Amino acid sequence: MLDRVTGMQVFVRVAALGSFSAAARSLDLSQTMVTKHVVALESRLGVKLLHRSTRRLVLTEAGRSYLASCERILADIEEAEASASLDRVEPRGTLRLNVPLTFGFRRIVPALATFSRLYPAVEVDLGLADRYVDLIEEGWDLAIRIGRLKDSSLVARRLAPCRTIVCAAPSYLEARGVPRSLDDLAGHNCLGYTLPSAIGANRWAFGAEGDRVVPVRGNLRANNGDALLAAAVAGQGLIYQPTFLVGDALRDGSLVRVLPGLPTLELGVHAMLPSGRQAPAKVRAFVEFLAERFGPEPEWDRGL
Repeated sequence: MLDRVTGMQVFVRVAALGSFSAAARSLDLSQTMVTKHVVALESRLGVKLLHRSTRRLVLTEAGRSYLASCERILADIEEAEASASLDRVEPRGTLRLNVPLTFGFRRIVPALATFSRLYPAVEVDLGLADRYVDLIEEGWDLAIRIGRLKDSSLVARRLAPCRTIVCAAPSYLEARGVPRSLDDLAGHNCLGYTLPSAIGANRWAFGAEGDRVVPVRGNLRANNGDALLAAAVAGQGLIYQPTFLVGDALRDGSLVRVLPGLPTLELGVHAMLPSGRQAPAKVRAFVEFLAERFGPEPEWDRGL
């Protein structure tokens, strides 16, 4: 079956040049193939598009109507292709971005004003959620994920390190004592993070590879890091959380680091993109923007 769009292009060229042979030369096709395309269109439509004679071609009434439709459709196709090509080279359009809740509030949202000034043709549709999202199924252009990456069909770009620290309020440590070793954690109120993570509700993983797992327990579990931070600052217990969350509290003295000589887990901040296709310019621009803004020594680690 001959391609319908190609048939439209051939018909429009025949009508414009008034000749099958002239259309064939301009399209670099044989005259036989040009004729086949027009005949296929007429057969599909069930109408005559052209009156042919040895001297000239004349459009029928149906042919004139169909020509106007073809010109409009082909123009729309060209515009769509031009727009798609432009999306590959110029950051523009809507960027659907999914990020974890706490990291989004603290590190992504404050950066969006600067990004918008740099790329005014890009609109951001921001989704804040700690749950795992399926980029393809849910139509996200890009996701920011924090953690140790598993095998995935997605393309990952590391944006920044994400260190973790055990800490507590001075009031808690004064009342309960300072843990000196991992074994001491068994005697402390360890506030747990309930979403799937190496820093879970009932176990904390230590070491660069997370190969030292310590069982913990406490009287509060939460699925949000800010909730655990607030509880820790209030003196409720120990938390083991990323520095992008606890850094400000450590710098102002609301929290104090414990077990400072112990290697803790580094999770990493990653941009996740669908694989198998070139990312649009708006996605590439945002990933590069974050990589430059965060860098190998992100500001949330300053002074720690």
